[in-house]
Amino acid sequence: MQKKWMSAAGKLAMIVLGNLLYALAVTVFIVPNQLITGGTTGLALFFNRTAGIPISAFVSVFNITMFLLGAWVLGKQFAVTTVMSTVIYPLLLGILERAGVTGIVMEERLVAVLYAGCLIGAGIGIVMRAGASTGGMDIPALILKKVKNVSVSMTIYLCDCVILGLQMMNSDTHAILYGILLIAVYTLVLDKALMVGGARMQVKVISREYAAINRLLAERIDCGTSLIHMETGYLHKEQDMVLAVISSRDLPKVNQLVLDADPEAFMIISQINEVRGRGFTLNKVYRGGDREDMV
Repeated sequence: MQKKWMSAAGKLAMIVLGNLLYALAVTVFIVPNQLITGGTTGLALFFNRTAGIPISAFVSVFNITMFLLGAWVLGKQFAVTTVMSTVIYPLLLGILERAGVTGIVMEERLVAVLYAGCLIGAGIGIVMRAGASTGGMDIPALILKKVKNVSVSMTIYLCDCVILGLQMMNSDTHAILYGILLIAVYTLVLDKALMVGGARMQVKVISREYAAINRLLAERIDCGTSLIHMETGYLHKEQDMVLAVISSRDLPKVNQLVLDADPEAFMIISQINEVRGRGFTLNKVYRGGDREDMV
């Protein structure tokens, strides 16, 4: 029970932190530098600059409306994973606005784009890693996917284009380019944030000394291995191939171990985005003095 409470508290802290970074990006860099962006925030910026509606007020009303619509169409499970960001993000925006957080006006707006993109990408990434949704403009896209089977990504991109176009009417000629760059930056940072700690290297070794290499990997690198039975294409010789998943920092050591055991070994090395299971998302297990295979 205590572990569950600690886990829930940790996820809540991640959701608050992620939304705080997003809110800081808006108040500190986007608003004072007259940047434009997509999503709910971009729509809020448009109405703020044309009708004077506070950003936090518009985001609150829009998010709650979309949340209720999503809960009705998409069900209770969607509501549970989205309710926190629906409330926390506009709340934090309102707090920062009332606290008078000073925005930073950059001489070069491109610098503000980079700062804002990094904060937004990291913020959304943290929220998603906590298993929550950011809500907002994602909800209409999910509804269209369920009702009309329209691609989620295409709907989001179209909405972002429309929102950028609306903001362009009240922005200078360079604003649309900065808006596109901002979306590109936070998308890139988001991808990296989602992969942090999960990326690994997959190594496949084909060698006559597969048994020795398999043993060395277990003893020197302390990683799990699998032996995959294979047949060579030319000589039709049957043997085993060693498969291991390692961290990138262990790659030079693995490479040297393999070459020391067999200078003619054939190695296939590729990067994988995420690994789940024993030794990675689950603790290692040792049995009878020997480590248990984990791959």
